[in-house]
Amino acid sequence: MTASVPGIRAGDTAVVLASASAIRATVLRNAGVSFEAVPSRVDEAALKRKLRGERADAETCALALAALKAEAVSGQRPGTLVIGADQMLDCDGVWFDKPANRAEAEATLKALRGKTHALVGAVTVVRDSRPLWRHVGRSHLTMRRFDDAFIAAYLDAAGASALQSVGAYQLEGLGVQLFSHIDGDYFAILGLPLLPLLECLRQQGAVEA
Repeated sequence: MTASVPGIRAGDTAVVLASASAIRATVLRNAGVSFEAVPSRVDEAALKRKLRGERADAETCALALAALKAEAVSGQRPGTLVIGADQMLDCDGVWFDKPANRAEAEATLKALRGKTHALVGAVTVVRDSRPLWRHVGRSHLTMRRFDDAFIAAYLDAAGASALQSVGAYQLEGLGVQLFSHIDGDYFAILGLPLLPLLECLRQQGAVEA
């Protein structure tokens, strides 16, 4: 999977995105970064359970998951820069996962409506399983006080996309209608803190400075 932008030359260092996320790939591709997408296939649920048991916070969990993904793929791609990313949704100390079905999506939206929740986004870059750089950021999103009928109409319209992201929404689509206020990095909310990541890739020679 590659991309190029007229007037911007790619660097000499190969880049791998350790993710199956279509939106992360789109964000990186649209920024003109040449890369290969390789899903990590790690057991995220097991690590979350372990960290919950240790009473870790959302930031610690997001960083650990991002590192786990990157390191898992790094062993398959020697010499390349491997990007791992993860995102945690924390509302009043409760962690929310991607909904598995419509009923879970409905329950998530009922729990989040009228409240402000945090999206904690982490990204890490490794080479040959050695950490080179990491970044974590926190965005705050406030959902409107919509009723159950609105939730049903939203889920009807959003369809399967409501199950593809934590919180049952995609901000780049219909999910934006759920919110009254957003405070944070737009790209980080989508799942990839792009601006600090691009600076790292420039420093590592993967993107032309």
